Amino acid sequence: MAATVHDEQSEHRYVIEVEGERVGFLEYQLEDARIALLHAETVPAHSGRGLAGQLTKSVLDDARARGLEVLPFCPYVSAWIRKHPEYAGLVPGPQRAEFGLHEGA
Repeated sequence: MAATVHDEQSEHRYVIEVEGERVGFLEYQLEDARIALLHAETVPAHSGRGLAGQLTKSVLDDARARGLEVLPFCPYVSAWIRKHPEYAGLVPGPQRAEFGLHEGA
């Protein structure tokens, strides 16, 4: 199952597709050098396959490559970052506690 992730900038969302079928998305708001990650969804028929995690990782890797700070308002994304503390540094230090992340993470 090869999944691809791409940014639909005009729609303010990243989309994940499997074999050409759109199976999930992550909505965002971009302002200056910050990206607020607002809401993630996957198609129920594709749940449990790790696609939401793959989408989240791709979005965070893209944010890192672009030098963006991340505000993970989406509960799934903030929980994912807690499980993968190597991404916590993308969240500005003063806001980490707001998202349940430790200052030292």
